[in-house]
Amino acid sequence: MEYVEIEFTNHEGLAVITLNRPDKMNAMNAAMRSEITHALNHRLGDARVVVLTGSGPAFCSGQDLGDARNTTKLNLERVLRDEYYPMLEALVNCPLPTIAAVNGAAAGAGANLALACDVVIASHNAFFSQAFTRIGLMPDAGGTWFLPRKVGLAKAMGMAFFADRISAREASEMGMIFEAVAAEEFVTHWQRRAQALAAGPTCALQAVKQAMRESFNHDFTEQLNLEAQLQGKLGKTRDFMEGVSAFMEKRPAQFEGR
Repeated sequence: MEYVEIEFTNHEGLAVITLNRPDKMNAMNAAMRSEITHALNHRLGDARVVVLTGSGPAFCSGQDLGDARNTTKLNLERVLRDEYYPMLEALVNCPLPTIAAVNGAAAGAGANLALACDVVIASHNAFFSQAFTRIGLMPDAGGTWFLPRKVGLAKAMGMAFFADRISAREASEMGMIFEAVAAEEFVTHWQRRAQALAAGPTCALQAVKQAMRESFNHDFTEQLNLEAQLQGKLGKTRDFMEGVSAFMEKRPAQFEGR
């Protein structure tokens, strides 16, 4: 597939998907959703981390509402089931660590696309908005799943009802995202974070991802058993042996991701 609505690079273990409709504030259309899904499912190759970011001043303003002008032709259920769900499932189920580098506005489905990533790093220029009720809709694209888990029911309900803008700083303080950084440092910072993961112990990062997510479905004993199972597998990896050797020799570890 030739990408038109996104840019994709995969270099030195770092796969970067850049939403590339800056004149539309990177609003998602059918082609963009298809290209993101394809990149996640077929182009990661030997990547060890995935970054999702936006071109221009916005991260993603959500659904391209151009099609919504004629509501008789817009089947929202079909669009969600056939276009959004495959994209979001590819992102959430990606075995690699995923980072949303939110450079600007993240509204509606764009906010929830960011929240679908494992880690969200946002510029101080960015904001998040569950803008759906402003046009007579409810949060979708996973918003009703992500928000209560990240910020609790009370905050999630208020965000959905009032559709307020939440600054990157506020989002960080309430635990909705991992961190907010100064705009002038943003690109250098997320690149450094992503490169650190790309050079990290890939198997361990995958296990962290699995264990954290499954904890919501387990009681304490079940989670302890999962930890033991995953740690047992990690104890047999080359990365564990290298990590121990590097610790004993007081040098940086050189992880191979296996």
